Amino acid sequence: MPDRKPGPSLPSTILVTGGAGFIGSHVCERLLEQGHAVRCLDNLATGKRDNLAHLRREERFSFVEGDICDLSALGKAMKGASAVIHLAALGSVPRSIAKPLDSERANLTGFLSMLETARAAGAKRIVYASSSSVYGDSTALPKKEGSEGHALSPYAVTKAINEVYAGLYHRLFGLETIGLRFFNIFGERQDPEGAYAAAIPKFIRALLRHESPVIHGDGMQTRDFTYVKNAVQAVEEALAAPPSAAGEVYNIAYGERCNLLELLQKMQERLARIDPATAGIPPDHGPERKGDVRDSMADITKAREQLGYVPRYSLDEGLDKAIPWYAEHWK
Repeated sequence: MPDRKPGPSLPSTILVTGGAGFIGSHVCERLLEQGHAVRCLDNLATGKRDNLAHLRREERFSFVEGDICDLSALGKAMKGASAVIHLAALGSVPRSIAKPLDSERANLTGFLSMLETARAAGAKRIVYASSSSVYGDSTALPKKEGSEGHALSPYAVTKAINEVYAGLYHRLFGLETIGLRFFNIFGERQDPEGAYAAAIPKFIRALLRHESPVIHGDGMQTRDFTYVKNAVQAVEEALAAPPSAAGEVYNIAYGERCNLLELLQKMQERLARIDPATAGIPPDHGPERKGDVRDSMADITKAREQLGYVPRYSLDEGLDKAIPWYAEHWK
C-alpha cells in the first residue's frame, strides 16, 4: 500500500467529463458522497440525463451540456476545477471500425482539448480513462503494462495516443496525469440499446425478453469483467495517490477471466430467480467481430502497489448487484 501522506488533499471542485455516462454517473455520485463539488460536462451523445436525475437536487452538483471539442464549453466547465476526471469518449471497437473519424474527433481532439484547457485553467491532477484495448494483438496473459501489442481498431489507437499525450503533458508541463486502463466494465446504468452496446447488458436484455443472446464466435473468448464500483474505487484512489504515481497508466480490473459461455450461465442462474423462463434460453452464435481480442485478463500489481487498488467486487458479486437493477429497469 503506497504512503498517502505526500499526496495532495482531495480537490474541492472536480470536473467529470462524460459524467452523464454509465461510469461517469457513478463517479459523480461517489464524489458528491465524499463532499466534493462536482461539475459534469457531457454532450449527451451517449450519456443520459436520467443517469444524473438523482443528483440534480444536490447543491454541490452542476451540469454543463457541451462537447469536449468545443473550447468555449470546455473552458466554462473547467473554471475553478482543481482536478479532472476525463471519461468523455466514443467507446466501442466496432463503432470505431465503422466510423473512425468520429472516434478520432471525440477521443483524440477531445482529449488534447481537455489537456490544454486544464493546463490553462490551472487544474493540477487529471485522471483519465484508457482501455484494455491498447494491448491489441498481444497474446501474453495476464496483460501487464509495458507489454502492449499492435492495435486492432481505431478505438485502441486513440486510447494509446491518449496515453502518449498524457505522459508528454506530465513531463513537459507538470500535469499530474494518471491513466486507468479499464477492462470490460459492467454494472447498473450500462445501456443495452444500440448496435455498439457491451455484452453484459445486451445479454441481460435479450434474456429478459426471452430471446437468444448473440455471441460472436464460439463463446470461448475470455474477458476480465470488472464491476463498475471497482472502476469508481480506482478513480478515488488515483485522485488521492501521491504525485509519484503521476505520469503512469494502470490496469484496472478484477484480475480474473471468464469466457462468454460461462458468463451467460452465471447470468441465467441469477435471472432465473426473477424469471424462471430465462434459464433454458440458448445463445445464437454469430460471426467473430473484427478488432476483438481473443483473451484478456489484467495484471493489477502496479495499481495495487502504486495506487493502493485492491478491487472490492468479484464478477459474481457485481452480477448479484447489477442483474436485479436490469430486471427492474430494462425488461
